[in-house]
Amino acid sequence: MSTLIKKRQSLLPGETGKFAGILSGFILLLAVLPILTMIVMSFSGASNLDFPPSSYSLQWYKAAWHTFVSPDASDVLSLGKAMTTSLMVACLTMVFATLIAVPAAYALTRCEFRGKAVALQLMSLPLVFPMVVLGLALLLVFDSLPFQMTTSRLVIAHVILALPFVVKNCTAAMLSIGSEVEEAAQMLGASPLRAIVDVVVPLMKSGILAGMLLAFIVSFNEFTVTYFLYTIDVMTVPIWMYSRTVSSLDPTVFSFAVLIVLIDFVLIWALEKLVGEGGVSF
Repeated sequence: MSTLIKKRQSLLPGETGKFAGILSGFILLLAVLPILTMIVMSFSGASNLDFPPSSYSLQWYKAAWHTFVSPDASDVLSLGKAMTTSLMVACLTMVFATLIAVPAAYALTRCEFRGKAVALQLMSLPLVFPMVVLGLALLLVFDSLPFQMTTSRLVIAHVILALPFVVKNCTAAMLSIGSEVEEAAQMLGASPLRAIVDVVVPLMKSGILAGMLLAFIVSFNEFTVTYFLYTIDVMTVPIWMYSRTVSSLDPTVFSFAVLIVLIDFVLIWALEKLVGEGGVSF
């Protein structure tokens, strides 16, 4: 009995036992297992998709590079055009979501108005709204307009999806900024707008950067809603990759997927380095 008590007392606050460590490692393995499987398959030297591969080579990376520089005539759209569309839509989404989120975060933290609680809930609605239903609803709305929208409707849809992430990070940054900094700026002669632009916004830098990078990542990887809104001439990289698997699974898709994961990893790493864990809110 005394030995058991000593073992229990030996664990200090913040320390974990053997069972907790094994459980954490198992959960982490489950999280990264699909990515590890995809990476292993991208180096397969076989002509089929057996797992684990019987041999390993760079043949699918060579095929992916050939597809990028010399697209097949059967491809409706080249990977280069799809990549250009993805980058353009992601950059526009990042800019517009930030322009909306910064004043929204300021209003939600500094101002008191009727319906504020409802506004906070509506901001988070895209996070829980079924993506298929949202994509179908947006398709019906855009198709009912008297004019055609191609890339712009992808940007609007992606802004809706990314906005909660940007608003959440900007709001977290605003909560750490006291109203006294604005009062001090105004006492020194700055107008209310000048105090916000020159004092508050620079102090929100960590939250704004975190929100911008998350908006880019969300837009660049978005598939479900984009599937309802893309056209034959305007499609993103996830849609292009899906088109390569409709009739038969193209193994080069694993190579492209590894590239996407590397891009996301670099962006998240840059996010952690530029902002730090304390300024990121997922």
